[in-house]
Amino acid sequence: MGVLSNVLPKSKLERDLALQCVLSAFATGSFLTGTAVFFTQIVGLSGAQVGLGMSVAAAVSLALSIPLGRLTDVVGAKRLWVVASLLEAGLYLIWPLIGSFAAFVAMLAVLACVETAARSAREVYRIAVFPRETRVRAMAYMRAARNVGYTLGAAAGGIALGVGSREAIIGVPLLTGGLLVLNAVMVSFLPTITRPPKAHGDLELAGGAALRNPGFVVLSLCNGVLQSNQVLLNVVVPLWLVERTDAPHQLLAWLFGTNTVLAVCLQVRASRGSETVAGALRAVRWSGWAFVLSCLVISITHETVGWVSIALIWVGHVTITGAELWQSAASWGFASELSDHRRLGDYQGVWGMGGQVESIIFPALFTFLALEWGPPGWAVIAVIAVTAAVVSHPAARAAERHLVKVGAPVGV
Repeated sequence: MGVLSNVLPKSKLERDLALQCVLSAFATGSFLTGTAVFFTQIVGLSGAQVGLGMSVAAAVSLALSIPLGRLTDVVGAKRLWVVASLLEAGLYLIWPLIGSFAAFVAMLAVLACVETAARSAREVYRIAVFPRETRVRAMAYMRAARNVGYTLGAAAGGIALGVGSREAIIGVPLLTGGLLVLNAVMVSFLPTITRPPKAHGDLELAGGAALRNPGFVVLSLCNGVLQSNQVLLNVVVPLWLVERTDAPHQLLAWLFGTNTVLAVCLQVRASRGSETVAGALRAVRWSGWAFVLSCLVISITHETVGWVSIALIWVGHVTITGAELWQSAASWGFASELSDHRRLGDYQGVWGMGGQVESIIFPALFTFLALEWGPPGWAVIAVIAVTAAVVSHPAARAAERHLVKVGAPVGV
């Protein structure tokens, strides 16, 4: 029962949102599994073109993170979430009609806009709909649910790839689009949230209040740096295992499986106490230490052999997972406690912008440091994580003082 209590949500609203997470992650996970095959075999692109298109989409997402966050404050979180979810579903349904590089880039750019709007609205809704004492716990349940959904989606995508026919591959985005339509319907039936009163002098889209909170901006960047645990998990460690160790390549499947199981079973436990700023800072410290331990353990595996390599890489992957779980918990606590709840969309836009640091900067940087510099490069990666963890503390306290200064409601 102890493990089940960490996996199964306690209230109906938490269960409804967890189910919505499973559905949406199942939808996008099925497409992500087969993106390389779909874009190359169906759309007819080269690998370089796919990479360029994704870079353009990432740039669009970064540029529009704050404006679309402010749009959430104007339109309303639930309404924008439903509309963006329907648009996202429609875009996936027309993926099979895309047949050129120009159309591919335009499609990815538009999809990036829609997904950014949906993400901002979703995060604002989740903060606003739950009381302070259960908010972080609910988000932990939802993240565990998303891991389940992604796993199911990957299995569905893998089946389509296993069939290998053109029809099966084309069916993947159609499946994704259909599931996202159901997701939009599910979101539309969620409870309506009461929008807080506007702060005096708000100018709707012309706001920018979050950017005038320097502590919050710096904290969002630190969170983005610590979020680079995903780069280690999904990019650097797999490449290191293949190119710098004698560990069997099949170990990668067990590593990803271990990460999924731990995320599902331990995310709620790891989030306990992070509903306060002090608790979130404690989670940051734990994440930083786990990050350092992971870098230390994995850096020595280029000199080990056999089962020693396998065991050390597995331990290193588990500690990265710990860094991931604590970083996620801290992120929810900061985003909830250090946002002005009169301008949640604006603040979540800035918070999302900080998260873009991970996907834009660190894949290339960490890959270079680890594969080209070896153990000294892993030491630099650890120092980067520790620096972000250390700077998070004064940044969080500065953000707190700013909210007091502007008269933001406390304990919402």
